[in-house]
Amino acid sequence: QVQLVESGGGLVQPGSSLRLSCAASGFTFSRSDMSWLRQAPGQGLEWVSNIDYSGRSATYADAVKGRFSISRDNTKNMLYLQMTSVKSEDTAVYYCAKGWGGSSGRGQGTQVTVSS
Repeated sequence: QVQLVESGGGLVQPGSSLRLSCAASGFTFSRSDMSWLRQAPGQGLEWVSNIDYSGRSATYADAVKGRFSISRDNTKNMLYLQMTSVKSEDTAVYYCAKGWGGSSGRGQGTQVTVSS
């Protein structure tokens, strides 16, 4: 049973940094591509970033490219999203998800609010 638990969200000011974490269990994490998704208030689910099972390949949505960085630690079954230079439009619930594109299950999410 896939279990994904996100943490690290909160209220931050525009221009600051934040790191989200995701603890994975119930599947072979080191063999699974992983993703981050987000959902802004009143909007649909949006793909943010993918990372392959090895951590050697990652892709990003244009909206976050150059500001966000996805990484993983396969020894700890952990996925991360380093967010820098955050903007008000980054306000959303962020979800950790299994699979390339996040189609194989996601966690309960962590709220990120960017506001001055």
